[in-house]
Amino acid sequence: MDGRICKLLCIGDVVGAAGCRSLARVLPQLKKEYGVDVCVVNGENAAQGNGLTPDAAHMLFSAGADCITGGNHTFRRREIYDFLDETDCCLRPENYGEGCPGHGVCVVDKGSVRVGVISLLGTVFLEPLENPFHCIDRALKKLAGDVHFTVVDFHAEATAEKRAMGFYLDGKVAALVGTHTHVQTADEQILEDGTAYITDLGMTGPARSVLGVTPALAIEKMRTHMPVRFQNPEGACLVQGLLAEIDKTTGKALSVQRISLCDENTQGGTPCGAKR
Repeated sequence: MDGRICKLLCIGDVVGAAGCRSLARVLPQLKKEYGVDVCVVNGENAAQGNGLTPDAAHMLFSAGADCITGGNHTFRRREIYDFLDETDCCLRPENYGEGCPGHGVCVVDKGSVRVGVISLLGTVFLEPLENPFHCIDRALKKLAGDVHFTVVDFHAEATAEKRAMGFYLDGKVAALVGTHTHVQTADEQILEDGTAYITDLGMTGPARSVLGVTPALAIEKMRTHMPVRFQNPEGACLVQGLLAEIDKTTGKALSVQRISLCDENTQGGTPCGAKR
């Protein structure tokens, strides 16, 4: 194994208890199979219903996450607030600002490699936070000279905003991975200045669902426009993400591989048929 190479695995939005359980079953073997050095998991919907709780965060860390990134639902559950302040590698988006619990930047120190991780939220069709392009410049300065390379989880609705951020950060970070839409895109690539990129990692959660929500409930909401209490169904789960090989000496990506597999070790539901 080339000591210059760090294998980075980024996992898409974990949804509910079913997603947490599937990650716990699948991730250890996935890390062993690919020789993963650092694993970043988006956990902003890991609690049953939505948001993140300390119990859900502990499940993700126990499954093998080195860092948990956030999104627009990170603050949905108040019980996570103190946990965000106390836990270095459980992040909320950096552009929420200093008045909010937690932080959006951390360093994952694995001994042989130090990886900077930044959680960032888009503002197109989402909340009117600090401009993410201004915020990322400041966040990168915090990590300058302290890490081998940096990965950014850009939790955003608009594909154009994600693509623009990818080109903006090309050559400045090792990987820019999009999250939030829960639908994996087929555009994994290495940009011309060496940044690994994908518009959306996808989802770790129920396969027979509408972005992790029981289909009948999502349909009811869209047909009637009335309030509906969403639930996360059981059944087979997708586990999706991106594997990238990063040269520690240059901070540039050498290869990218999209991951999409199915965990059918659940009660009920139908097979999802996803393959690596």
